[in-house]
Amino acid sequence: MLDFRLQVFYTVARRLSFTKAAAELYISQPAVTKHIHELETQFGTALFERKGNQIFLTRAGQIVQQHAETIAATYRQMEFDLNALKDKVGGNLRLGGSSTIAQYLLPPILARFHAQYADVAVSLASGNTLQIEQALLKKDIELGLVEGRTRHSDIRYTPFVQDEIVLVMRAGHPLSGRDEISLAELKATPILLRERGSGTLEVIEYALRGVDVRMSDLTVEMYLGNSESIKTYLLHSRCIAFLSIHALRDELKAGTLQVVDVAGLTIRRDFYAIQLQGAHEGLAETFLRFARHQYNRV
Repeated sequence: MLDFRLQVFYTVARRLSFTKAAAELYISQPAVTKHIHELETQFGTALFERKGNQIFLTRAGQIVQQHAETIAATYRQMEFDLNALKDKVGGNLRLGGSSTIAQYLLPPILARFHAQYADVAVSLASGNTLQIEQALLKKDIELGLVEGRTRHSDIRYTPFVQDEIVLVMRAGHPLSGRDEISLAELKATPILLRERGSGTLEVIEYALRGVDVRMSDLTVEMYLGNSESIKTYLLHSRCIAFLSIHALRDELKAGTLQVVDVAGLTIRRDFYAIQLQGAHEGLAETFLRFARHQYNRV
């Protein structure tokens, strides 16, 4: 385990907030200040500087943060290796999942993972693809599972599983019950889209360009932040929407939403596992292998 003072420093450095660090560590803000002061006294240099209401790392603070990250990663790997000697998998695993994956794909996999590896403490952060990438770059997580790839040079992208994005509408919609609609009908019908930064929106935009349809050609009624909001909106409107097939299992089974093909348009994509370049943490790799094996059972 990290020396607690170093853990306090590392938490403040990641959050750039004494208040948020105190909440995360379940200690008081004066206690955070005390630990930072003791560490600065030990090193003989300031680790943070204050500008107005904000704090920033000094150059010395940046160096300490880099070493603290290395120490934390080494400790996690040591914990994993020692548990492996006892044929036991244990430790702490911080995961991130973009919205569709975190909400629909990961929960049953996580339940099975916990049943098999009860000594692993797993936390899951969710957000859109860009937010999960940022969490990885800030080392708030060790492994992310995302719906798109921005090709950030510091991130290693590995295909995880495949997905299909389909056009969906409520049962009883004027276009429902048909095998296919035209691109002209797609453009003319009010549509809901995910927010900017969403991996789903990125893939849809790319696929539409392949059939000479621009986003500006669509009749966009609203941008919404998650699939659940879109599905509920669809049930009370004449809108259509593109959604991952993984997000529609219950509604398609119940018959409340229906899928209709679009002439000449197929949208398939890979979900990606993301890790920092050069990172090979044992626990993250164990989870990734388990998740791939379990995928077909979801």
